[in-house]
Amino acid sequence: MLVWTCVAFEKSVHASKCYHGDVLDITILRESRFLEHTKENVQIIADKGYIGEQYVITPRKKPRGGESTAEDKDFNRSISSARAAIENINQRVKNYAVLGSTYKEPYNDFEKITKITHVVAALCNLKLSKHPIRNT
Repeated sequence: MLVWTCVAFEKSVHASKCYHGDVLDITILRESRFLEHTKENVQIIADKGYIGEQYVITPRKKPRGGESTAEDKDFNRSISSARAAIENINQRVKNYAVLGSTYKEPYNDFEKITKITHVVAALCNLKLSKHPIRNT
């Protein structure tokens, strides 16, 4: 498990070190200290796993036992649209067999897994610079 940070439509800008799969994404983000190095005017868009984290924009939850307002639905649609580009980058990462399949090595060597992940991120960025997902 790792936290992958991307600039919409462009490239990966941060890949955390790898963790065991039962660690929450928000815990990985906090331990990576990525937000401490992010400028205040940068918007970070994430899924509902990050609700409550400062500086992170997440979809709005539906009220318990109620319906979302039209404004909340529009907001969530805009978040989903922005996240789609990030998910496209994630898919490109998974196209590399070493990350897109079951990892066969010992799971206790997270340092090795992290290095592999960072190399794949660099390769994806190189490919994205030549073949962007969308033109901005």
